[in-house]
Amino acid sequence: MIRRFFVGILFFLLISCGKNEKPIVAFYYWKTIFKLSEPEKEVVRSNEVSKLYIRYFDIGLYPKTEDPIPVSPIHFQENVNNFTIVPVIFIQNKVMSLPHLDIDDLAQKTIRLVEEINIKNKIICQEIQIDCDWTLKSKDNYLKFIEQFKKLSHKKLSATIRLHQVKYFKKTKIPNVDSGVLMYYNMGTIAPDSLNSIYSRKIAERYLESLKKYPLHLDFALPIYSWGVHIRNQKVIGLRSKLNVDELKKDANFEQINAMFFKVKKSNYKNGFFYEENDLLKIEAISSEDLKEMAEELDENLVQAPREIIFYDLDEFNIKNYEKDIFKQVISCF
Repeated sequence: MIRRFFVGILFFLLISCGKNEKPIVAFYYWKTIFKLSEPEKEVVRSNEVSKLYIRYFDIGLYPKTEDPIPVSPIHFQENVNNFTIVPVIFIQNKVMSLPHLDIDDLAQKTIRLVEEINIKNKIICQEIQIDCDWTLKSKDNYLKFIEQFKKLSHKKLSATIRLHQVKYFKKTKIPNVDSGVLMYYNMGTIAPDSLNSIYSRKIAERYLESLKKYPLHLDFALPIYSWGVHIRNQKVIGLRSKLNVDELKKDANFEQINAMFFKVKKSNYKNGFFYEENDLLKIEAISSEDLKEMAEELDENLVQAPREIIFYDLDEFNIKNYEKDIFKQVISCF
C-alpha cells in the first residue's frame, strides 16, 4: 500500500514536470516604420515567434505649451497578420509629472490613436502595454492613468517594470495591470568609467531577491542592443547607436586600447558625428554569455515562471551579433 502511494507521488511529479512549459520567444520592435528585413524574418521563423510588441508612438510634451502630444507614430509597410500584436506606448516620465495633468483626456486620446492605427492597418489586438519609468513624483498620476486606461480600453493591460520598482514596490506601488514585464537592462549610470550600464551582475544582485516578494506576475525583457558612449575630457557627450566594432578596428582614425575602449587618434567625422582627437568611445554590449547568465540568475529567484521572454529589440544590426539559436538557449535556462 505504501509502495503504491510513493509510486503515485512519483507519477504525479513526473506529470507536473512535463507540464512545466518553457516561455515563448517574443520581440520588441522599436522603429518608426514596420518592415522586416530578411535576417529579421529568418530569426522570427527559426524561433517560431508569434508575438511582437510594437512601439506605436511615444507621448512627450509640446515645448511651447507643455501639453502631451504623440511623437513619431508607427507606419506599417507590410502586414502583420501572422503575429499577435501588442501595441506599446512609451510615455515620458515628465508627462506623468505634470501637476495638472488631465488624466481622463490623455487616456481617451491615447486609446483613440491606438485604435486609429489598428483600423488603418487591419490589426486586432487583445493587449496594450504602457511603458513608463514612473517615479515617486509621478506615481499618483501614473497609477490613475493606468486605472482610467484599463477602464476605457477594455483590453488586457501590461506595464513595464524596472528593478527599483520591484525592490521598493511598497513606495512606488504596483499599477493595476494584468501583468508586468521586468526590463532587465539599463541598470547602471552612463558614465566614463569601465562599467557596462546596460547590464551589471553586481548591480542586479542588489535587486534579485526582491523578485520573490513581488506580487504581480512578471515576464522578462532582455537586451540584445549595444551602443558607444562618446567621452571627451572625462565627460559623456552622447550615445552612439549601432556602432560597427569591426569597422572601428579597421578605421585608422581610431585605436582600440582595450576590450571596451577605443581612442580617437585623429579628429574626424564618422556616421554624422564629430570625434575630436583623444576622445574615447566606450563600447557597451551584451554577449551570449551575458544573456544566459541573466536568464539563470532570474530563474534562481522566481516564484512564478515567466510565460514570455521578450528581447529588445528586433533589428538586423542587433541579431547579427549572436549565434542563430541564442534565443532558444536563453529560454532553456528557465
